Amino acid sequence: MPDHAPRILLVDDEQSIQTLLSYPLRKDGYEVVQASDGREALARFGESTFDLVVLDVMMPRLDGLEVCRRLRSRSSVPIIMLTAKAEEIDKVLGLELGADDYITKPFSLREFRSRVKAALRRGGMARRDSVTDEEPLDVHELRIDFAKRSVRVRGEEVQTTYVEFEILTALATNPGRVWTRDMLLTRIWGDSAYRDPRTIDVHIRHLREKLELDAKEPEYLFTVRGVGYRFRDTEA
Repeated sequence: MPDHAPRILLVDDEQSIQTLLSYPLRKDGYEVVQASDGREALARFGESTFDLVVLDVMMPRLDGLEVCRRLRSRSSVPIIMLTAKAEEIDKVLGLELGADDYITKPFSLREFRSRVKAALRRGGMARRDSVTDEEPLDVHELRIDFAKRSVRVRGEEVQTTYVEFEILTALATNPGRVWTRDMLLTRIWGDSAYRDPRTIDVHIRHLREKLELDAKEPEYLFTVRGVGYRFRDTEA
């Protein structure tokens, strides 16, 4: 366990939302640093180390999507995006830019606290999955080093987000097994409640773009139509 309270960067331009969300976070024992716009968020992030970023999409000066893109270019910190109910496109864009999760407004504080705990757990604030003790896995031209959380394909290192690595680990350590979207949601996030199964589709597409020579003719990540996904069967 870490020797400090988990530190969360909470970014929202509405003071009422800041007050509403920061209280339960602090009550749960987290240290909360607030930012009221995108530029301030980037400045605060550069001043300290954070275990999680909670980021609203609609903000002045610099919107949440651009902040997400810039954060992801320099850090693998878990990012939860807050989106309005009508902003369906923002959910997809947020995931495309590297967000790990999103919550649609309005949401309950119970749901919010659950998402935060799950994100911190994924990010390493709780016990790691024992798979990190396994030897590196070599399949064809792909190498996955679980201890270092690194991926190489055709001799080149590939940068993956936390969620992408966890999905790849689940699939690759169970070659040939078919995983439904709900199974992957539960494996990565702890449950599939409140979560859109299409989230998995976005992350799988990102992984294919990074690992496959031709995403339409994959060598590693296969779609099982109407069911889910599976990893290349190493016995084949």
